[in-house]
Amino acid sequence: MGSQKALQGFGLQGLNAKNKTSNTEVDGEATGPYGQRIAIEIKTPSDDLARGIGQLAQALAFGYDKAILVTTLKNTRTINDSAFKRFGFNLIGVDSHGNIHLVG
Repeated sequence: MGSQKALQGFGLQGLNAKNKTSNTEVDGEATGPYGQRIAIEIKTPSDDLARGIGQLAQALAFGYDKAILVTTLKNTRTINDSAFKRFGFNLIGVDSHGNIHLVG
Protein backbone atom coordinates (compact mmCIF):
# COMPACT_ATOMS: atom_id res chain seq x y z
CA MET A 1 0.00 0.00 0.00
CA GLY A 2 1.44 3.39 -0.97
CA SER A 3 1.83 6.13 1.59
CA GLN A 4 -0.63 8.45 -0.19
CA LYS A 5 -3.33 5.75 -0.24
CA ALA A 6 -2.68 4.90 3.41
CA LEU A 7 -2.98 8.57 4.36
CA GLN A 8 -6.31 8.85 2.59
CA GLY A 9 -7.60 5.94 4.68
CA PHE A 10 -7.00 8.10 7.75
CA GLY A 11 -8.61 11.16 6.15
CA LEU A 12 -5.24 12.79 5.47
CA GLN A 13 -4.09 14.39 2.26
CA GLY A 14 -0.70 15.24 0.81
CA LEU A 15 2.51 13.89 2.20
CA ASN A 16 5.52 16.17 2.18
CA ALA A 17 8.92 14.96 3.30
CA LYS A 18 11.40 16.54 5.73
CA ASN A 19 10.09 19.78 7.17
CA LYS A 20 12.28 21.92 9.41
CA THR A 21 10.52 23.49 12.39
CA SER A 22 12.67 25.88 14.44
CA ASN A 23 15.48 23.71 15.84
CA THR A 24 13.92 20.40 14.87
CA GLU A 25 13.07 18.56 11.70
CA VAL A 26 10.15 16.16 11.24
CA ASP A 27 10.16 13.36 8.69
CA GLY A 28 6.94 14.40 7.01
CA GLU A 29 3.87 16.55 7.02
CA ALA A 30 0.29 15.81 6.02
CA THR A 31 -2.88 17.84 5.83
CA GLY A 32 -5.91 16.67 7.84
CA PRO A 33 -9.50 16.64 6.57
CA TYR A 34 -10.11 20.10 8.06
CA GLY A 35 -6.84 21.63 6.89
CA GLN A 36 -4.83 20.80 10.03
CA ARG A 37 -1.05 20.64 9.69
CA ILE A 38 0.10 17.23 10.94
CA ALA A 39 3.75 16.47 11.79
CA ILE A 40 4.87 12.89 11.10
CA GLU A 41 7.94 11.34 12.71
CA ILE A 42 9.09 7.88 11.55
CA LYS A 43 11.20 5.72 13.87
CA THR A 44 12.72 2.28 13.37
CA PRO A 45 13.09 -0.08 16.36
CA SER A 46 16.75 0.97 16.69
CA ASP A 47 15.95 4.72 16.70
CA ASP A 48 15.67 6.82 19.85
CA LEU A 49 11.93 7.11 20.58
CA ALA A 50 12.46 9.80 23.21
CA ARG A 51 14.10 11.99 20.56
CA GLY A 52 11.13 11.40 18.24
CA ILE A 53 8.67 12.36 20.96
CA GLY A 54 10.70 15.50 21.61
CA GLN A 55 10.64 16.40 17.92
CA LEU A 56 6.86 15.99 17.84
CA ALA A 57 6.42 18.13 20.97
CA GLN A 58 8.56 20.84 19.40
CA ALA A 59 6.56 20.62 16.15
CA LEU A 60 3.35 21.24 18.13
CA ALA A 61 4.99 24.18 19.88
CA PHE A 62 5.88 25.73 16.52
CA GLY A 63 2.54 25.60 14.76
CA TYR A 64 1.59 22.04 13.89
CA ASP A 65 -1.93 21.08 14.94
CA LYS A 66 -1.32 17.37 15.44
CA ALA A 67 1.61 14.95 15.76
CA ILE A 68 1.97 11.31 14.71
CA LEU A 69 4.75 8.84 15.46
CA VAL A 70 5.06 5.96 12.98
CA THR A 71 7.05 2.81 13.82
CA THR A 72 6.80 -0.94 13.39
CA LEU A 73 3.71 -2.58 14.85
CA LYS A 74 5.95 -4.82 16.95
CA ASN A 75 7.74 -1.76 18.35
CA THR A 76 4.44 -0.12 19.35
CA ARG A 77 3.87 -2.94 21.84
CA THR A 78 6.96 -1.88 23.81
CA ILE A 79 6.01 1.80 24.04
CA ASN A 80 4.40 3.23 27.15
CA ASP A 81 1.66 5.39 25.67
CA SER A 82 1.30 7.80 28.61
CA ALA A 83 3.24 10.56 26.80
CA PHE A 84 1.07 10.07 23.73
CA LYS A 85 -2.11 10.44 25.75
CA ARG A 86 -0.84 13.44 27.71
CA PHE A 87 0.22 15.42 24.63
CA GLY A 88 -2.41 14.13 22.21
CA PHE A 89 0.06 12.41 19.88
CA ASN A 90 -1.10 9.54 17.72
CA LEU A 91 0.85 6.30 17.39
CA ILE A 92 0.76 4.32 14.16
CA GLY A 93 2.26 0.86 13.68
CA VAL A 94 3.16 -0.72 10.35
CA ASP A 95 3.13 -4.52 10.24
CA SER A 96 5.40 -6.78 8.18
CA HIS A 97 2.90 -6.73 5.29
CA GLY A 98 2.87 -2.92 5.11
CA ASN A 99 -0.58 -2.62 6.69
CA ILE A 100 -1.07 0.47 8.83
CA HIS A 101 -2.66 0.28 12.30
CA LEU A 102 -3.74 3.22 14.46
CA VAL A 103 -2.50 2.16 17.89
CA GLY A 104 -3.08 5.20 20.03
